[in-house]
Amino acid sequence: MTKKNQFLFPIILVTSLFFLWAFLHNINPILIPHLRKALQLSDTQSSFIDISVSLAYFVIAIPAGLFMHRYGYKKGIVFGLILYAVGALLFIPAASARNYPFFLSAIFIIASGATFLETVANPYISILGDKETSEQRLNFAQSFNGVGAFLAPIIGGQFILSGIEHSDKDLQLMSPEQLNSYLQYEADTVKIPYMIIAAVVLLLIVLFIFTRLPEVQADDSELEGHATEFSARVLRHRHLSMAVMAQLFYVGAQVGIGSFFIRYSKFVADISEKDAAFIWGSVAMVGFMLGRFVGTFLMRYIKPGRLLSIYAAVSIVLLIVSVSIKGPAAVYALAATPFFMSIMFPTIFALGIKGLGEETKIASSFLVMAIIGGAIAPVAMGFISDRTGSIQTAYVVPLFCFLIILYFGLKGHKIVHHESDN
Repeated sequence: MTKKNQFLFPIILVTSLFFLWAFLHNINPILIPHLRKALQLSDTQSSFIDISVSLAYFVIAIPAGLFMHRYGYKKGIVFGLILYAVGALLFIPAASARNYPFFLSAIFIIASGATFLETVANPYISILGDKETSEQRLNFAQSFNGVGAFLAPIIGGQFILSGIEHSDKDLQLMSPEQLNSYLQYEADTVKIPYMIIAAVVLLLIVLFIFTRLPEVQADDSELEGHATEFSARVLRHRHLSMAVMAQLFYVGAQVGIGSFFIRYSKFVADISEKDAAFIWGSVAMVGFMLGRFVGTFLMRYIKPGRLLSIYAAVSIVLLIVSVSIKGPAAVYALAATPFFMSIMFPTIFALGIKGLGEETKIASSFLVMAIIGGAIAPVAMGFISDRTGSIQTAYVVPLFCFLIILYFGLKGHKIVHHESDN
């Protein structure tokens, strides 16, 4: 069996994992309004769902890196899948109890599993084959992340959202028994979807246990003298520390743009919530999915750092339009940004771990921790919106984020050799 054929099935199997954490992140726009209704939450309380996910990534990334560093890629994947399945199953008692902290705990556990999977799968895919095509290979795998981003809102909207909407006045007119029955019905709609999710993940666990995955060693040829123990010293590599910063700002931009899109559309173009949600799903998320495939193709001809810079520059132009004008054109300019954001996470990741050898596993933890940006940027946007009365003005936050990514694509990703590495 050739080396290429030896890697084929493991690459296919590991690529399937990219769908799982995409589903986690992109089901949140469905869960947030659904649990807000079912559990009678305030807007602030419902935002804790995003915080639970981001916090899990921040807290669990280093333990995931330590686990992977000690036990290898395969065990890291299996353990991550177990956490994911446990968290999904916990949705069932959480719904029965209609208990929000229980839901948040379940989401935190699912996100912890996704953190393991992302910490393991990104570097594993990047070194599972020819190092010269690592960025292209990672972007191809991340294309299935785009498929998850596209399907999650559709599946969630179909099977979780009931379509029943009562006004506050309607709820006040219900008897306590009627209200309790209605709220329980709403909470229970998550049970079957999350049972199915758990079943699929359990099947993946079995496949990974009985599949032989090569424990590939990263190539140390570019930088030598790497430490083999977990240490923040890995951040001495400038291209990695810059990648961590770029990743933090990218995730912040991604989450911020999506989280406030419906409110933004109403503010600048008086577009209804349903129509705005349709634009987000059919234009923005389809664009995100297609952008991954297009970006993977373009990397055959354009160096990853240069393509990242081009995409960041286009995103900056689109954000300038979005914060400067009103009307449908502003909405569609904002909806176009996910196409250009599509390659950013995997490309920043691959460029950040380039040439790190055994330190690749540790570096991966820091890059995944940067997902905490998804909890920071939206808060900044909300603060600006509250102070100025304009959600449109708040979009200067992702605009600034793209400036940081542009710098990384132009200069920040370049490897600097240190004497201590020789």
